Amino acid sequence: MPTIREQMIDVLSEGEHDVYEISQRLGIQEKAVYQHLSHITKSLTHRKHRLKIVPAACISCGFTFKERSRFKKPGRCPLCRSERIRQPRYAII
Repeated sequence: MPTIREQMIDVLSEGEHDVYEISQRLGIQEKAVYQHLSHITKSLTHRKHRLKIVPAACISCGFTFKERSRFKKPGRCPLCRSERIRQPRYAII
């Protein structure tokens, strides 16, 4: 039986997914997905793959969080202060 991280790598290899979709497919909490993502990023360098991150964006004004290094969704937009933020999406390429 594959580990959670191996299953997560398989899911991310299929295409882009946000944390909610990954947690639903694997049956784990969203908080656990964030922890596994940081470990997967490190292990992918040995496999010559990388984790593609489609950055979070503000739904209200369209601001994109390109420079963000954390995996979690930001709390609010720095421009318009809206809390309507689209979650970042992840994929393995």
